[in-house]
Amino acid sequence: MRQIVAIARKELEGYFGSPMALIFVGAYLAVTLFVFFWMEAFFARGIADVRPLFRWTPLLMIFLVAALTMRQWAEEARSGTLELLLTLPVSPVQLVLGKFLAVMAQVAVALALTLFLPITVSLLGNLDWGPVVGGYLAALLLAAAYTAVGLFVSSRTDNQIVSLIGTALLCGALYLVGSEGVVGSLGGGLGNLLRAIGTGSRFASIERGVVDVRDLVYYLSLAALFLSLNVLSLEGGRWGRGEASRPQRRAHQLASGLLAVNLILMNVWLYPLRGLRVDLTAQRQYSLSPATRNLLKGLREPLLIRGYFSEKTHPLLAPLVSNIRDMLEEYRVAGGGKVQVEVLDPATDPEKENEANQVYGIRPTPFQVTGRYETAIVNAYFDILIRYGDQSATLGFRDLIEVKERPDGTVDVGLRNLEYDLTSAIKKTVYGFQSVDSALASFEAPAELTLFVTPSRLPSTLADGPEVVRRVAQEIAAKAPDKLVYREVDPTAPSSGITPQQLAEEYGIQPFAASLFSAETYYFHIILKTPQKVQAIYPNDLTEASVRLAVESAIKRAAPGFLQAVGLWVPPDLNAQGAYGQMVPQSLSSWQALDRALRQEYDVRYVDLKNPVGADISVLLLVAPQGLSDLERYHVDQFLMRGGTVIAAAGRYAVTEDQFTGGLALRKLENGVQDLLEKYGLRVEEKLVLDPQNEPFPVSVARQVGGMQFQEIRAINYPFFVDVRSDGMAAGHPIVANLPAVTLNWASPITVDEAANSGRQVTILLQSSPNSWTSATADIQPNFSLYPELGFAPGEDKGRKVLAVAVQGAFDSAFKGQTPPQSEEGKAPEAAPIERSPSNARLVVIGSAEFLDDLVFDLSYRLSGDRYLNSLKFVQNAVAWATEDQELLAIRARGSYTRVLRPMSKGAERFWEAANYVVALAALLAIGIWGSGRKRSQRPIPLLEARDVAKEEASR
Repeated sequence: MRQIVAIARKELEGYFGSPMALIFVGAYLAVTLFVFFWMEAFFARGIADVRPLFRWTPLLMIFLVAALTMRQWAEEARSGTLELLLTLPVSPVQLVLGKFLAVMAQVAVALALTLFLPITVSLLGNLDWGPVVGGYLAALLLAAAYTAVGLFVSSRTDNQIVSLIGTALLCGALYLVGSEGVVGSLGGGLGNLLRAIGTGSRFASIERGVVDVRDLVYYLSLAALFLSLNVLSLEGGRWGRGEASRPQRRAHQLASGLLAVNLILMNVWLYPLRGLRVDLTAQRQYSLSPATRNLLKGLREPLLIRGYFSEKTHPLLAPLVSNIRDMLEEYRVAGGGKVQVEVLDPATDPEKENEANQVYGIRPTPFQVTGRYETAIVNAYFDILIRYGDQSATLGFRDLIEVKERPDGTVDVGLRNLEYDLTSAIKKTVYGFQSVDSALASFEAPAELTLFVTPSRLPSTLADGPEVVRRVAQEIAAKAPDKLVYREVDPTAPSSGITPQQLAEEYGIQPFAASLFSAETYYFHIILKTPQKVQAIYPNDLTEASVRLAVESAIKRAAPGFLQAVGLWVPPDLNAQGAYGQMVPQSLSSWQALDRALRQEYDVRYVDLKNPVGADISVLLLVAPQGLSDLERYHVDQFLMRGGTVIAAAGRYAVTEDQFTGGLALRKLENGVQDLLEKYGLRVEEKLVLDPQNEPFPVSVARQVGGMQFQEIRAINYPFFVDVRSDGMAAGHPIVANLPAVTLNWASPITVDEAANSGRQVTILLQSSPNSWTSATADIQPNFSLYPELGFAPGEDKGRKVLAVAVQGAFDSAFKGQTPPQSEEGKAPEAAPIERSPSNARLVVIGSAEFLDDLVFDLSYRLSGDRYLNSLKFVQNAVAWATEDQELLAIRARGSYTRVLRPMSKGAERFWEAANYVVALAALLAIGIWGSGRKRSQRPIPLLEARDVAKEEASR
């Protein structure tokens, strides 16, 4: 080992004692900084990661290593010192390893000088250090393979330039064979083989934060192979070409050949093994979560996951298939024999392709593939089928991938959140398959269904009610004997064992008034008590079908493993009179992205509030409520009184088109749920919040270049797009857990009446920054000539503004003591109004009516990529919190979300960029000063030290 260290030290002293170290390392560092800050536009991306640093590493490392290795053996051969080295009592293996360590030490120094970049990013945002560690590990492994190649090439020539070019060509070839351009043009098995051989494709796996044993073995095998070839090359110089040395040459060639074969076989053997890896990411986003594993362990029937992937597909989709295979294999292993995984190319199996088309509606997607001389259309499959019993769900490429635009106009295509997409689809199919008797069977103890009723005081319209409830309960109990107990209790009877006061305290129920002006009251309340929860059941009417639906839905909600239903209300299409009397659409809004996001996990049903909300609905989501009648507001109120959850995106303004300028304008929303919310102790102010901490607004700007006009997208500060960061979120609350930011567009502040909510749990979910203010006008067009910084006049009432709030507890009805509104036919509601909710009722109010709008998402996507997904995740979290779906909350929290940079001025951006250049320059100067000092103290012939050490070791 001392000989190896002595040789490595001799090489390092030679390098750092000359300007070569400064030249090579300095050039690498300068190019890296330029690529990071300018080519990849780090600050324009606004994302707290160092992917731009590692994206170019496989290419930059080729030239760095080629420059460092070109003189290692070529210079020894040219100067005649190679013969001296070979005559020393030092083995060729020690010589090769000594030079290898010397080059790797220089590469490590070059990489260490780039550590200031991730340190800077961590100071400016919430950096995940897992991918950083993986990136540097991948860079060292890649450098080890390239160094071994460079040393071998250098040993075959005495010309440094030839060695430089040869190393660059050979390493470049290893990189290119796995590149998407080559693999995508070939496709199929050959493409997968080349991807497994390519150094760059292997690098991407470790760089994302997943250390796979297969990748480690690949790089180490590549390094070992070329180092053995280097040793063989040196051995060939020690032996003559005559017959006497032929046995020795053949022995060394045979040993190298056997080593190469064993290394290849080891990589082939390891390639199918997909579970030998470590996930370094902070949220373990590339590994199955405990929630997913618990779901798979609870399967009672076989689950089929089948991937339909065409071998000939778009080049940007092809590399994702291997990642999907790895994840599906983890699902298969975690399923313990209940999960069957199939991955096939439909083109090779016409029967399966026909089944996919006819039964599951899976069809190929046309992709445009551009070659050098032509553009072609490729129809390819990129779909996943999940089937459980008679239930099935499909995921297409639009459900699985995310596309991010890069500053140079190209795009990055990656998997969005594969585990979340797969698990939510599995959960939907599994839960949709199970029945009420399965739900009852899942209870550890029998469920208790109790009807609290005062038979002697019931109105005539409810006289048959107890018999209907009794009959439904008996029929349900017959499906699962000993799992449902039915009782009827008169709380006014002395022998009932419970008093009206205890009913109010335990279940939050109050007696109904027999009539509006009567003091006589009665009870008719259905309570379901299970090991998991207690629910009050309120059928829409007392028909047998309605009672059955209400009871069965309550049982399913209480049981683990059942699909929840979400009621969604969105504004109907509205028209208004235009400037010239024509009828034009009043709204530019649509909510397709919200619909798709909710359908991943729940049964989404659009509700008509002219009728009571169905008893099988768990959550009622109101988006931009407007134009509601008293009856529709009454139905919302009664849903909350039944113990349901209401989520209202209840901003006071919605976006519309300015009929005169053609730009965007705001219109005030009338007849929404503001009166209801005020009765519940919440008021959405008729104002707009402006915040200097905001998401930029994309503006199309014309630019003249060479006499030609081009349109480009520029970002401007837009205070109406309030960007709420982690310091403005409720710490630890599941609705905002692990969300880096949420943007609320044209939001109104919310005032919480503390006195009205004194008995309820109130959580401020989202707040604006301390420098925000409000405006009472709806003018949303910036004026940068008057206000150059933000385009709007700053207000006087600066401070944090409440933008979203969650309330849980017992609510008094907004219609308490009033006659219920009549329907359009003049009929009053059949069911008696509920005047107080149970304590498990929940209300979530967001002060923006537009933050879920497809138009807003499109604007955000132009500049920030998938950042808009945070808004959808916020609503999905709110629904999961309302349904107490902790599994989905846990899985979604682990998902790949965008870690954003803190907002800063252009001056601050230039400061941090200049700081990195200054630190890099100072480090290079320190290396130069240290190297010059080493040169002055260096002995004339450092090689003799290696010789003396070798002799000393030999004498021992």
